[in-house]
Amino acid sequence: MDGYTQNQHPVRVKRYCQTMDLKDDPELIEKYKQIHSKEGAWKEVIDGIREVGILEMEVYLCGSRVVMIVDAPEDFDWGAAMTQLAGLPYQQEWEEHVAQCQECPAAATSDEKWQMMERIFHLY
Repeated sequence: MDGYTQNQHPVRVKRYCQTMDLKDDPELIEKYKQIHSKEGAWKEVIDGIREVGILEMEVYLCGSRVVMIVDAPEDFDWGAAMTQLAGLPYQQEWEEHVAQCQECPAAATSDEKWQMMERIFHLY
């Protein structure tokens, strides 16, 4: 594994890590991967993520567990940004689209699906 290059940002950045389980179904996991591919991700949703101030977002997969890493400016307000994002065009439709693959109630909000992770180690 060669690792993944990180972007440089002109501001100090803070990071959020969240996790969620997908349905343990190989076909749905492949569908989830396709939905999040460069070709499958909706432009309007990507634009909305940037609009609320997120600088970088990555989703990693291990089995049926996904981990999302979000980098944002140091003064980023997660709650306010997620409220704003939820109200943008296409966001609710996107949440319903991806919910078919996720191990959560279909009507769950993004905050109900994704569990914030606690950092327990940092190499200083």
